[in-house]
Amino acid sequence: MAFQPLHDRVLVRRVESEEKTKGGLIIPDTAKEKPAEGEVVAVGAGTRDEDGDRIAMDVKAGDRILFGKWSGTEVTLDGEELLIMKESDILGIIG
Repeated sequence: MAFQPLHDRVLVRRVESEEKTKGGLIIPDTAKEKPAEGEVVAVGAGTRDEDGDRIAMDVKAGDRILFGKWSGTEVTLDGEELLIMKESDILGIIG
């Protein structure tokens, strides 16, 4: 993919949730919420501090993350729906 986020922005691909509940019930598409879990596709170089030095990003491409329900901006790149969000919108990395 020929897209590189700038500064502290992150490009994320949503990870689809399970089709069934733990009890075995199938969840129809109309009842599903958009997942708040994703995979980092690309990251920016990071922001700069007051002295002009780069602040390294805590996430990297390939990390599975959790983010807020209303985080990011939806974009379509190469026919795929992705999210662009700031690193501060990421709640955590799934180990």
